[in-house]
Amino acid sequence: MASGPRSAAAGAGPVGALRRMVSTLLDIGQTRLQLIGNEIQIEKHRALQMLVQALVAVFCLCMALLMAVGLVLALWWEQRVAVLSVLLVLFGVAAFWMQHRISSRRALQDHPFAASLAELQEDLRQLKATAQHAPQQEPR
Repeated sequence: MASGPRSAAAGAGPVGALRRMVSTLLDIGQTRLQLIGNEIQIEKHRALQMLVQALVAVFCLCMALLMAVGLVLALWWEQRVAVLSVLLVLFGVAAFWMQHRISSRRALQDHPFAASLAELQEDLRQLKATAQHAPQQEPR
């Protein structure tokens, strides 16, 4: 029975408080690492999905444009230089417009790890607040 009060006393002293603090910090660290891992997986999946969709869209667009140019040239063969000039201008304008849309969309996206960074900043704020409110022990 002597070990019962000793273990209770050890858990209540500075060593016990230090152990609980280390345990809490390790739990916080593990949770944050899991959150970062989840966000990495989500971002990887989103990026791969967008890449595949973009490649399919580019392939389909190229095929459609080739067929459209061929059809227009076949219909107006006598004015082929004028037709090619108009198509060149249209495709150039469309390319610049798409580049502008891609740039503006990329600028509007959230930071990939915004949730993790916010949680880490909140943890740091709470740790600083706890450290400031902790009772100061005078050296003996």
